[in-house]
Amino acid sequence: MGSIGPRRKARVVALQTLYEADCSMHAPEAILNRLLAEKSLPSEASDFSKRLVAGVFQNKQEIDSVIQCFAPAFPLAQIAVIDRNILRLAIFEILFDNKAPVKVVINEAVELAKNYGGEASSKLVNGVLGTIVTNRAKCEELQQEGKDCN
Repeated sequence: MGSIGPRRKARVVALQTLYEADCSMHAPEAILNRLLAEKSLPSEASDFSKRLVAGVFQNKQEIDSVIQCFAPAFPLAQIAVIDRNILRLAIFEILFDNKAPVKVVINEAVELAKNYGGEASSKLVNGVLGTIVTNRAKCEELQQEGKDCN
């Protein structure tokens, strides 16, 4: 196995930022700046982390609505903090950013879940993201209308 690529490192930094912000109520920009200062990421990877964090926070309400819509058996507050933020990160990339192939985003999210989540995290993440991708047209329609799925 080789070393972790810069984009995965960037996703890890973004996930750490989202997780800490969710748990601590600290400003995400301050958390991200601290983490980027601690890590030695190439500037392109740092920019990617910044885009991911900013994108999740700018679209958090819509992203959380998508999670609620396509994972109704898992109320948002009951999903583990790490899993919730892995989902937010991946949903931002799939539905809002559209820069990476969907399969790559799902694979990266599942790897993050395996490395940082609990025993069932990767199955939850894979299942929810698979459902969202399968029902992508409905997700996009809800986004445009600013509605919940009910």
